[in-house]
Amino acid sequence: MKKIFKYILAGFVGCASLSSCLDDALQTAPTDSMSGDGLLANANAALVPLNGIYRSMYASWSPTGNTHQSFGISSYNLMADVMGEDLIMSAKGSGWFWYDCLYNVKSFYSSGAWRSYDLWNGYYTWVSNANYIIAAEETMEGTTDEINYVIGQAYAIRAYSYFMLAQSFARTYKGHESDQCCPIYTEPTVAGTAGKARATVQEVYDQITSDINKAVDMLNGIKRKHVSHINQAVALGLKARVALVMEDWATAKSAAKGAIAASGCIVLPVSSFSGLNDSSAGNAMWGAEIISDQSGMYAGFFTHMDACDERGDGKYGAEARKQISKELYDLINPIDARKAWWDPKNENNKSGGYQQEKFKFSDRQTWTGDYIWMRVEEMYLTAAEAECRLGETASAIEDLKAVMDKRVEGYTCTKTGTSLGATSSDYTGSLLEEIIIQRRVELWGEFGRIYDLRRLKQGFRRTAAMGWPSDALLGNRPTNDPECYMWVLTIPQSEFDGNVNMDVKTDQNPVGDYKE
Repeated sequence: MKKIFKYILAGFVGCASLSSCLDDALQTAPTDSMSGDGLLANANAALVPLNGIYRSMYASWSPTGNTHQSFGISSYNLMADVMGEDLIMSAKGSGWFWYDCLYNVKSFYSSGAWRSYDLWNGYYTWVSNANYIIAAEETMEGTTDEINYVIGQAYAIRAYSYFMLAQSFARTYKGHESDQCCPIYTEPTVAGTAGKARATVQEVYDQITSDINKAVDMLNGIKRKHVSHINQAVALGLKARVALVMEDWATAKSAAKGAIAASGCIVLPVSSFSGLNDSSAGNAMWGAEIISDQSGMYAGFFTHMDACDERGDGKYGAEARKQISKELYDLINPIDARKAWWDPKNENNKSGGYQQEKFKFSDRQTWTGDYIWMRVEEMYLTAAEAECRLGETASAIEDLKAVMDKRVEGYTCTKTGTSLGATSSDYTGSLLEEIIIQRRVELWGEFGRIYDLRRLKQGFRRTAAMGWPSDALLGNRPTNDPECYMWVLTIPQSEFDGNVNMDVKTDQNPVGDYKE
């Protein structure tokens, strides 16, 4: 059985609240040490392991020395952003995220200290923990709402985890439904459980949609206890993300609209959520409240993003600066308030892009700043894209304007059509392209650009004129080919070592950019 399944619920026993410690929570006990009679006996007690899962979504927990670039959801989003064209890494720095940026991680699948193991282990750990909680549904005591609150979130966590596994270890859904994806586990696993073979992309997405639909139904009308918890609005937001990848435009539209309504969130002016470090902001749907003893210090998102130029004590954020591509910056309206998120005049820009000021510590002394994983602006842009694809031009522009009216005074759009260029630098002037450009600007550094490029089936280019350093231009790589395997991760060797139903010769993803 997978070695990853030795990291399981019993490790979360000490996490009685979101402020409790998770120092070694994912490395402490085998799966068969978790009894259904304890923490899962009733819904209130089950919040302990549930909170443990959420804690690991923003904690630095990688067991193999990869901690400084492995701190849960925000680290994986940053990984996917530096793999694209819009978020520039100006230099190698200490090396964190640099090899993701260079697409030089796939050959290290036999190591536990590289990205293949990190993502596979992380997402499957969340799956495994969620499976234990889901399995206790019939025996769990509590009111219907109390039980649904716990079980519904477990379904959502499992759906999210499989969704991200599918986006990391297989090509995008549309056109690749019969490709191999990842094994599916829906029952608790123990040390002796036989591993499963890779399911197809279609089978994995069938599981994802089933799980997220259950989550949406079970969480209906239930008020959440903490912003890190997935409520119905967030579940609908995740459903909208999945639907975009599946090109199910009607579902993407309805789910995004439902998420907006259920969230109670509003689009905020840029000045009202500066630093993007406050999960209580009126536009934040889902995130993690980071207190000082959970900051991660060097192993934290803001450490990698904030150069702290105003203080002169930046760490990774100053050594390997995160900059916006000049090409994307030049597409932003001159009076767009979001231009404040980047500094073209920063003396450290040199020949690179423009220094980011979008993400800032809320308190540099304590290394703190909340992580935001979903904002309501994303849902409006998702609805706009779906409506555009459905031929509902007026509605698409209306939802686009819901965001842009808070960004550009007097914003108007008369564009139509759905054409996109072969690469993101080939412009068509369509309405769909306008929506995607505004999405690129709005979600820069938050979402993971490569995920959108893959589902849109667009290639990309990096050039020195954009501000990319010569070492990261990828000139000899097929960045213009969305069908290649360049951005499909290899499966870690530890999976093949522990799973008799997977063979490294037939089940491994290509180490190179194409199948041999």
